[in-house]
Amino acid sequence: MNYSVHTLILGSGAAGLNTALQLKSLGVDDILILTEGLDQGTSINTGSDKQTYYKLGMYGNTPDSPVQLAGTLFNGGCVHGDIALAEAALSVRGFYNLVNLGVPFPHDRHGQYIGYKTDHDPFCRATSCGPYTSREMCLKLIDAVKRADIPIMEQRTAVSLLTVKDRAAGAITLNENGEFEVFRAENVVFAVGGPGGLYKESVYPAVHTGAIGLALKAGALARNLPESQFGLSSVKFRWNVSGTYMQVLPRVISTAADGVSDEREFLPEHYAGAGEMNSMLFLKGYQWPFDTTKIPNGSSMIDILVYIETVIRKRRVFLDYRANCAGFSFDALSREAYEYLEKSNALFGTPLERLAKMNRPAIDLYADHGIDLSKEPLEVAVCAQHNNGGLAANDWWESENIKHLFPVGEVNGSHGVTRPGGSALNAGQAGAFRAAEYIAARYREYSLDETLFEQAATNELAFLNQYLTRNRNSNDWQAERLEFQARMTAHGAQIRGENVCTAAWSQYTRLLEQGTQWRGPNGKAEALRNLQLCLAHAVYLEAIAASIRQGVGSRGSALELYPDGVELPGIGWRYRMENREFRSQVQMTRFDNGEVKNYWEPCRPLPECNGWFENIWNDYREQKIYE
Repeated sequence: MNYSVHTLILGSGAAGLNTALQLKSLGVDDILILTEGLDQGTSINTGSDKQTYYKLGMYGNTPDSPVQLAGTLFNGGCVHGDIALAEAALSVRGFYNLVNLGVPFPHDRHGQYIGYKTDHDPFCRATSCGPYTSREMCLKLIDAVKRADIPIMEQRTAVSLLTVKDRAAGAITLNENGEFEVFRAENVVFAVGGPGGLYKESVYPAVHTGAIGLALKAGALARNLPESQFGLSSVKFRWNVSGTYMQVLPRVISTAADGVSDEREFLPEHYAGAGEMNSMLFLKGYQWPFDTTKIPNGSSMIDILVYIETVIRKRRVFLDYRANCAGFSFDALSREAYEYLEKSNALFGTPLERLAKMNRPAIDLYADHGIDLSKEPLEVAVCAQHNNGGLAANDWWESENIKHLFPVGEVNGSHGVTRPGGSALNAGQAGAFRAAEYIAARYREYSLDETLFEQAATNELAFLNQYLTRNRNSNDWQAERLEFQARMTAHGAQIRGENVCTAAWSQYTRLLEQGTQWRGPNGKAEALRNLQLCLAHAVYLEAIAASIRQGVGSRGSALELYPDGVELPGIGWRYRMENREFRSQVQMTRFDNGEVKNYWEPCRPLPECNGWFENIWNDYREQKIYE
């Protein structure tokens, strides 16, 4: 079936939904949302102990401004200043839009929205409405989209991004019956989320895999692909074990692969005593993401020890809240950990009893997903959580090299090495406003050559149909997916060093030539999904390898093993320290005619804000701001 629409929105997370709403408010009515399901994706299925939304400070007499907030985002390294300023400037508008839609962010009796300090945050800009903040955002946005009568087509899997002469032209999807559908579009808002399907160990919800590979295949430029966040998360039910999950000091154990036999506490092998070990464990609550600046004597050694246990030793790791560790003593804790528990009236009992005192909903959350922390330990691993990089777009969120393509949300690589916790939620909302405004101002008229579109769609459909027939001597799609996911977890996650690009491309070539086994409409969709995911993992690994060759070193959530580097005490590893000169550059990546090209560009500085009202008003009226 064939469809035509002015602006096509791929994805129904918080960023895509808000883009649709803003387009509608600006008079762009011919829009359509395509999604695998309104209940699918990361935004509506994820959270943490206190999921954070990062915004401009707006409480009390603490001074703040868009320029100051932009500086915080910019100072994380490898960030363009104009994009940081746009995210900062739209922060208040995006936040109050959510408030007006009914997202219950807390305020005091005077209407001030209180904040708290999050990671990489010099002020108390963070806020939250609980562990399901992004879910609440989605639910309210979905209600608003439905009230606005914006059409939504669910149970659609995007399998191709169509382009014509370096511009977006639409997409091809599979519906629930396994039938191809072709969508012609003047503009494509690409709101497909992060690369959750690339990793074996992932805290992305199982229903979310991501689709950045579709844009990479089309030749879209990417930015900072190696920059991601990883951290300890539960695996049976995917959830970050941050905050009080760590601050109550659970017993950390590992077992053989069967999950039962050969149980032991493995962290004491590295620490001088239970007090030192538990003090580091406590800090993981604050310092959840793996961070190379917090080794060798910081809390991120916990992540490394878990990685060794799970990936290298092939064992399984659990947090046991039913008992304290061997040699446990409150008096042996660091002053910070002791005083925190003391102020929380939690200097007693087992980890579970302390958790019940400090954060009972944290226990209920797992109970709601079939995990009783009083009866079983919680299996964890170091998991992929967020890609700070993604597709390269300008400060109007339009792709840098494919016109009419607007990556919004996590798939947009607007972040750098580090970012304040919760800034991704703000970036998605800010990007939605920017993309919608630019489309309404510059791309309202139709300009797509229909003949060229039909040719592109016909060629792509022929390729997809031919690919699906190449499955006689191939593996099933599940085995193929597990292969590249295991490769990414072992070599493209928080521990890096070995170049496995040849193996990655070998798998992708095999998929292209031999296809994969599949059955039924769902299998058909997964077989095609594998193709873009496998391509994406190869491109990511090429970007990582280029970063290593260039000598960027260990930074953010990535530790680069290096034979001539600094020794990691007690582990036997050596790693390369960061070359901070690269903080002033962004890494660009493009898949072009079967070749991956990587290069570095200098970060654009923060714009000067010394405007004069009459001049800016004139530029706004004459639409010069879009030039």
